[in-house]
Amino acid sequence: MKKILKIEGMSCGHCAMRVKSALLGVKGIKSAEVTVVDGQAVVEGEGFLDTALSAAVAEAGYVLKGVVG
Repeated sequence: MKKILKIEGMSCGHCAMRVKSALLGVKGIKSAEVTVVDGQAVVEGEGFLDTALSAAVAEAGYVLKGVVG
């Protein structure tokens, strides 16, 4: 399963690393790529919920604005 997340509030590489680390901590996520310029993350895995993704992004200090996929 692949999903694209729209994330608000990231402004630098450190922000992207925080979000990536948080997303990789979600059970079922196998990979996560975060792009500050696009304000998005692409995650792949199986058996994860959108609510878990939202909670991980919020815990990292950012806002999940939408999920596609």
